[in-house]
Amino acid sequence: MKAPRPLTRVLLPLALLQLSCLPAGALAEPPDAQRAPGWEAGHIRAADGYRLPYRRWGPEPGAGDGSEAVVLALHGLNDYSKGMAYAARYLARHGIATYAYDQRGWGANEDAGLWAGVDPLLDDAAAVIDLLAERYPSTPLYLMGHSMGGAVAMVLMAERSADPVSGVVLLAPAVWGREAMPWYQRSVLRLTARLLPGLELSSEVAGAQPTDDPEIRAMMREDPLIRRTVRADTLAGVTDLMDRALAAAPGLTSRALILYGEQDEVIPPGPTCLMLRRLPEHPSGRQRLALYPEGYHMLTRDLQRERVHADLAAWLLDPDGDDLPSGMGVTRSEAIQRLCPASR
Repeated sequence: MKAPRPLTRVLLPLALLQLSCLPAGALAEPPDAQRAPGWEAGHIRAADGYRLPYRRWGPEPGAGDGSEAVVLALHGLNDYSKGMAYAARYLARHGIATYAYDQRGWGANEDAGLWAGVDPLLDDAAAVIDLLAERYPSTPLYLMGHSMGGAVAMVLMAERSADPVSGVVLLAPAVWGREAMPWYQRSVLRLTARLLPGLELSSEVAGAQPTDDPEIRAMMREDPLIRRTVRADTLAGVTDLMDRALAAAPGLTSRALILYGEQDEVIPPGPTCLMLRRLPEHPSGRQRLALYPEGYHMLTRDLQRERVHADLAAWLLDPDGDDLPSGMGVTRSEAIQRLCPASR
């Protein structure tokens, strides 16, 4: 039997849900009394006054703006809204508008690196969905999440009413909950979060690569808004989110596109297999899956990203259409056979 790994080797794989760096810009303000969420210059104001920096790609909003679809894109752990730019620029060329904001505790928010809690992340996403539905009343609205953002999307769609949303895109969703961890990893995670909550763990030591594109990796290392460390209590909070995402899988009844790279070194196949087995049965076309043999965790930022971008655009424009242009579409049973050793 293998000996338990040292503390850093147990926790660092979780830290690699994306690369990171230093906290930055004081763009958030202390929460104030509850008020209606709204748009501000460069920010989205949450109900408690928290200001979320955001980016938009695609046609200008307004009557007759020509948008074929609207996407709210949620970034992953230690990343921020800019991480969605590669896919968003491609989608913009196809008339699809994309909005992305720095989730609480990440990016340009002054509390970057501090875990806000699962429910505040859900509240923010729900509020922005409502704002986008009001801004684009006649345009299909989709929710897209990468890694941690995918977990937020899963929980939101399964646990809350998301009537304005026409479908959800999950890019390598973070479903590495405690159920999928060995006992010693769960124990170290719990004890470290309780005894050393502020312990900063570096994500650069473990050696896992989130993308195979060296230029992207270099850009991320130089970006001051991408964090390279993660606190122990933040890891515990993200694991709480992943627990809920895995539990939410049976309730994911909306139209969905689920994409996963077979070279993913961040979210391993085991937790993904648990999610796949728990997804509800859908009529043909309601649930589309694709596996990319050369794909890494950052599917929209690796060397084969063009095929992922093409699949995203095709599905968003016609979610009930024929097979994805990449030809990488698979059935759930085929995905389980390829990813799950016990099924082979």
